[in-house]
Amino acid sequence: MAAGGDCGGREAACEYDSYRSPLASRYASPEMCFLFSDKYKFRTWRQLWLWLAEAEQTLGLPVTEEQIQEMKSNLDNIDFKMAAEEEKQLRHDVMAHVHTFAHCCPKAAGIIHLGATSCYVGDNTDLIILRNAFDLLLPKLARVISRLADFAKERADLPTLGFTHFQPAQLTTVGKRCCLWIQDLCMDLQNLKRVRDELRFRGVKGTTGTQASFLQLFEGDDQKVEQLDKMVTEKAGFKRAFIITGQTYTRKVDIEVLSVLASLGASVHKICTDIRLLANLKEMEEPFEKQQIGSSAMPYKRNPMRSERCCSLARHLMTLALDPLQTASVQWFERTLDDSANRRICLAEAFLTADTVLNTLQNISEGLVVYPKVIERRIRQELPFMATENIIMAMVKAGGNRQDCHEKIRVLSQQAAAVVKQEGGDNDLIERIQADAYFSPIHSQLDHLLDPSSFTGRASQQVQRFLEEEVCPLLKPYESVMKVKAELCL
Repeated sequence: MAAGGDCGGREAACEYDSYRSPLASRYASPEMCFLFSDKYKFRTWRQLWLWLAEAEQTLGLPVTEEQIQEMKSNLDNIDFKMAAEEEKQLRHDVMAHVHTFAHCCPKAAGIIHLGATSCYVGDNTDLIILRNAFDLLLPKLARVISRLADFAKERADLPTLGFTHFQPAQLTTVGKRCCLWIQDLCMDLQNLKRVRDELRFRGVKGTTGTQASFLQLFEGDDQKVEQLDKMVTEKAGFKRAFIITGQTYTRKVDIEVLSVLASLGASVHKICTDIRLLANLKEMEEPFEKQQIGSSAMPYKRNPMRSERCCSLARHLMTLALDPLQTASVQWFERTLDDSANRRICLAEAFLTADTVLNTLQNISEGLVVYPKVIERRIRQELPFMATENIIMAMVKAGGNRQDCHEKIRVLSQQAAAVVKQEGGDNDLIERIQADAYFSPIHSQLDHLLDPSSFTGRASQQVQRFLEEEVCPLLKPYESVMKVKAELCL
């Protein structure tokens, strides 16, 4: 059925009394939905039949110009109701559309699908759709990287508490942490581009991939069969076609495609989980609109719903990678049909899900809000403990004994930790050090020893180098689309 369902002549309200995929009706972009629509698929089938006829005519088969023109003028004249009725009777979708196309092209009826098998239109159309779907995703992913790169550059020097095991660790910067996200997405961009560019056309191969039917049509002229395959491949915009196929292109292609999309899902899930955790810490928030409601019961709530949506859909995207793995493993000999129903679902859903996730993540990255005062307060809570080694070293330089100083710091640290953990108070280790005469030689140095920027190492330099050397060159081919804003669906 067409996207959104076929109402079969009923009132428009029918769209509300039948299941519709939320990916199409609620989340994904119209452009991605159209790529996986019946209209685009069956129009592409007709285009493939036209390309085949044109190439066969060029190579000397009895295909007339009148037949070619008749096919050209009816590419968009698709009677979906007739096709559905034909398929109901024939139980074969390709032959149903051959008959439907032939009905509006009576002069060309005899040469439509000449020498081809169902997978000529089915598989080649899938490959065209996969390529074009990647072409929609790639600039969207590049824009997300660009927005996050701007964010990282602006906050390259802003110290923040680092976490390992979600326990306080050494300081980093907000920009450096963001670069962890960007680096994963850059790997995804490269992988998506690689798989897109490595896609090969199935081409003109016949029923079991031997091209026997075309060899018969051209009376054993092997060179013309080769030319036919090459001509149709070029017309479809592919640089290469498979030399070897069964009835279908190898389903390992689908594994490659969904693997890189699932890997993108893992990256997005990690990023948005970090944002959700930071929202809980009140250090960073995703955009929150003026009239947005966080909870029906708790008016004060500012739930990270965009990040939660990304995590939810990213999980679905990651699980879809299992489908092509299992499908490829059970394709007996030249092919079995147990791939068909599965592929109709998992290929479309993977791209619609990835499209939704990138649209949402771009929206998030365009409106991230940082709360420096909250970050600073958390640093003040933890930094005194982290600074103890620096304090010991300063005391030694001032003439103190390292072991004596270590013991003094140990005792004071445990007292301060007890205030934090048992009394819920602030970390008062520095106040205890300032009140202890033993540390009087370095009292004047404490502000310097506790400067957060001195604990972030080369974080800001790493951000600058990473953006200049790795991110900017990778984004250069996408500069023309960088200004496009994200359109967030429901």
